[in-house]
Amino acid sequence: MTQIAEYPPSGKAAAVLYAKNIDPVSAFYEQVAGLETTESTASFKVLESATFELTVVAIPQAIAAAIAITTPPARREDTPIKLVFFVASIAIARATAARCGGELNAAEREWQFRDFTVCDGHDPEGNVLQVREQTR
Repeated sequence: MTQIAEYPPSGKAAAVLYAKNIDPVSAFYEQVAGLETTESTASFKVLESATFELTVVAIPQAIAAAIAITTPPARREDTPIKLVFFVASIAIARATAARCGGELNAAEREWQFRDFTVCDGHDPEGNVLQVREQTR
């Protein structure tokens, strides 16, 4: 198998998430997933951990005007991608998500996958995510 040169140089996995309101969405991922804002402008925020980079990009105003965010937000389950974050405690992540305008499913909807307890939820704009807590 041919090895591809390491890129980006940081070696981090990364994702881009488009948001109508980047401030509450960024705050959600900072607090729930433990990411830290390392760069911020009016149109994007870069949030990082030692191994992952999430760039939250503002949806252009002309498009954002047509997007309605309900309260509570409706889950956008029709996307083929789900962000996954590893947390120390799903219970703490659940309380933090609620405080930050999102939601994680109730404890009775958690399940086991490999060596993790897994729980789905959504951020303040309804983007679906998953958190995993190591069980072994």
